[in-house]
Amino acid sequence: MSSSGSQELYDVLIIGGGPVGGCAAGLLLTGCRGVSRPMRVAVLEHTRPTAPSPGAPFDARVSTLSRASERILQGVGAWERMTPARVQPFERMRVWHESVAPASGDVLTFDAADAGEPNLGYIAENRLVQAAVLDAFTAAGGLILVGELGGLRVRDTHVEAQTSAGLLGARLIVGADGSRSAVREAIGLTADTSSYGQTAIVANVATERSHEQCAWQRFLRTGTLAFLPLADGSSSIVWSADDAMADELLADDEAEFTRALEKHSDGALGAMLLKTERLSFPLRRLAAHRYTASRCALIGDAAHVVHPLAGQGVNLGLLDAAALAEIVLDGWVAREDPGALGLLRRYERWRKSEAELMRLAIDAFNRFLAHGSGPLSRLAQRGLAWVNRSQEVKRFFIARALGLAGELPRAARSEAHSIRSG
Repeated sequence: MSSSGSQELYDVLIIGGGPVGGCAAGLLLTGCRGVSRPMRVAVLEHTRPTAPSPGAPFDARVSTLSRASERILQGVGAWERMTPARVQPFERMRVWHESVAPASGDVLTFDAADAGEPNLGYIAENRLVQAAVLDAFTAAGGLILVGELGGLRVRDTHVEAQTSAGLLGARLIVGADGSRSAVREAIGLTADTSSYGQTAIVANVATERSHEQCAWQRFLRTGTLAFLPLADGSSSIVWSADDAMADELLADDEAEFTRALEKHSDGALGAMLLKTERLSFPLRRLAAHRYTASRCALIGDAAHVVHPLAGQGVNLGLLDAAALAEIVLDGWVAREDPGALGLLRRYERWRKSEAELMRLAIDAFNRFLAHGSGPLSRLAQRGLAWVNRSQEVKRFFIARALGLAGELPRAARSEAHSIRSG
């Protein structure tokens, strides 16, 4: 189907083919199986990544995937395409403040067994996840257009997208194009943005001691240092350091940097050796005032960006994708226009409140555990030990981190299923 002239008309056009945009596309496409009216779904992405080869060194950019994210990725057929030898489940997490020793009884320890779960999540390379999602989407019959967005024009019945791949039309445009979203800017949606005053340094390191399928995180007065276990036995570090300190760390040579890493980890994993170059990016918070406008919706980092200390960025985005797909598909079965503002407002009310709750919690951890020195910060530091003594509270935190609590989309629940009739 096409509109006037040479313009292609889709039911949904997703701008941005990262894991979040790709999952939204996949859920929309697979959710229509068995429905009398198929949905035309396309993704516009500037590059099409390939999956890492089995024996290739691990990338430094990785994500933590929750149980909810695992289910969503299974639902679009991407999970089975992610090479198991490059996906590391972790069974424990150790969290402590610099005021206590890493072997202290005051270290907050989460264990999957205590919550009756097989693990606490997975660590996987961003490129591996993205390639799997897009490969699954095309295998299901989806279309990926290679190009970039130039501008948008909202009409009564559709949106015209000017792109380097040509003029495209869609009843619904989904912005999954990151924190500097061209979709958000083009449709005039505003956002609160501010700097955390920190820079994230990421790299992969070999450690003297085994990571033991455990994620390690130490709160420092100058930021947060995390070690995420990788499937080759090494660890991915995410060091969220105050800007001035980050500048010094990035200026250090490899030997100086690894000495600083060993010191600030308090020797928890022993001596270390860099395996990749150091990458860095400034940390900023972002909260869009609105997630939707006429025939347009934002998901993932285009709508919200949170501090990486809890590893929830991509998980929040995948829940956005699942929630939007569920609402649009339910409307599709009822023969509603996928760009109907009523549908989009339902998505916004649902996901905006969930994302804001997570952002406030993460910002509180960053403020009171990674920086503060006043009474509230000391109380928060003692709170880690208190939480460690309560199995019930720990199970609550595990459920939240795994995406097993809150108002979950169908695709994120254990009884997830696709729409089969309409």
